[in-house]
Amino acid sequence: MPSRREADDAERGANAPDSGANADADSRANADADSGDPAGESADPAALARAYYDAIDAGEYERLASLLDPEFVQRRGDRTFEGRDRFVAFMRDGRPNTDTTHAVDRVYPSGPGVAVRGRLRDADGDVLFAFVDVFETDAGRLTSLETYGAGSSDG
Repeated sequence: MPSRREADDAERGANAPDSGANADADSRANADADSGDPAGESADPAALARAYYDAIDAGEYERLASLLDPEFVQRRGDRTFEGRDRFVAFMRDGRPNTDTTHAVDRVYPSGPGVAVRGRLRDADGDVLFAFVDVFETDAGRLTSLETYGAGSSDG
């Protein structure tokens, strides 16, 4: 199965290319996330969002925690998680399916935070659901996440 980044690249190639500003921001976000440079992540909300998905998909829960503010809150249709520790514990131990990959279709970097449109895929590459995540950031950390997705229960 291709990595999330390979799936993103293949998907991007199948669709019309991003317009100039979004493509440039997306390229910078990829470069920052790929470099593993924490300064790049903290300076760029789009890179922070990509690092968030990378950490979850890789099962790197300490890295995930380092990206989140201690008071991080995630709101989604079926529940709310208040606090970084509670959220990370759910991602590590509570999700019904941890063998998933986030395929990011588009990153919208403008604004005080960042919005991401994508699909959650299972281990076979089948789409479990589409999602839109809206992140808020402060001081180089993700402070909140609003998740919109039909039937989303796996995170």
